[in-house]
Amino acid sequence: MNGLKTILLASLPFLFGPAAGITESTIPQSEQAQSTERRLLSATSTVGDILRHPAFSGYADRVLPWDDRPYDETMKLSEIGRLLPYHSAVETGPVLGGLNRMIEDVAAGQQVFYDIYFDADKRADPSKENTGLFFFRGRPGAPFAIVSPGGGFAYVGSVHEGFPYAVEINRQGYNVFVLKYRVGQGGRVATQDLAAAISYVFRNSRTLDVATEGYSVWGSSAGARMAAFIGSHGVAAFGGDALPRPAAVVMAYTAHADHSDSEPPTFAVVGLDDGIAPPSSMESRIAELKRLGSTVEYREFPLVGHGFGTGAGTSAEGWITEATRFWERSL
Repeated sequence: MNGLKTILLASLPFLFGPAAGITESTIPQSEQAQSTERRLLSATSTVGDILRHPAFSGYADRVLPWDDRPYDETMKLSEIGRLLPYHSAVETGPVLGGLNRMIEDVAAGQQVFYDIYFDADKRADPSKENTGLFFFRGRPGAPFAIVSPGGGFAYVGSVHEGFPYAVEINRQGYNVFVLKYRVGQGGRVATQDLAAAISYVFRNSRTLDVATEGYSVWGSSAGARMAAFIGSHGVAAFGGDALPRPAAVVMAYTAHADHSDSEPPTFAVVGLDDGIAPPSSMESRIAELKRLGSTVEYREFPLVGHGFGTGAGTSAEGWITEATRFWERSL
């Protein structure tokens, strides 16, 4: 009996952890850092938790939508839709899915954020400081999609229609980049950032381990205008390299009307209750693309308004998968 008592006493630190003698100071610092980096966010986490999370160190401000205003750091992530005035159907689940995917990637030793401009470019134009690409890795060597979220060129709604899109497209194995572009300067400047980002991926495709043939551009609202501009006129027209036009353009809820004489295959979606980019405006563009002989698929969803993102919990749910399959047929 005395022997059994001795064994039990010796086992207490392992059974009961810190209360029985294991303190944080006894855990190797590398394991402490890894545990902190792996701290996933929840609905009750706050905006401040994003801004201070070590996984986002150096670029946390580019995760969130606004460049020109302070945040209420006590705002819970379940309320983050309040930061997105042009968006609807902001569901906490997809928001957390995108954020936590990046946290897990960083904890696994992967680089998530990439600058698209050199330091000299940023010194010459300080507004370029707030740009960059978030990389969601798919299969090594698979084609890539690049996503431009919306926000009326006033903010960039990546948490709702950037990172969650990337998670969905990744499920099909494709590599995805989400663009943080300049705001407050209109569509042409923002599209210049998209052109710079596509050029960056092409130049660094070997390091990033992505295929450049058959890439697609995706955008919602303001971001859809950017994607359409690149599809219509090419990367070089907006200051980028002389590169092929995308294999497919995916556009969500925009009144964009400009087009060229030949257009890439286009997949477009809109909500029937959209008061900002009503279906009638999208239908006009779709009719023009069909007249030009472009391959087009168009979806209208009942009971949803502008800025519905992935459409989780609405009649639009699943459209990202449909759009990905459409892109696959263009490869």
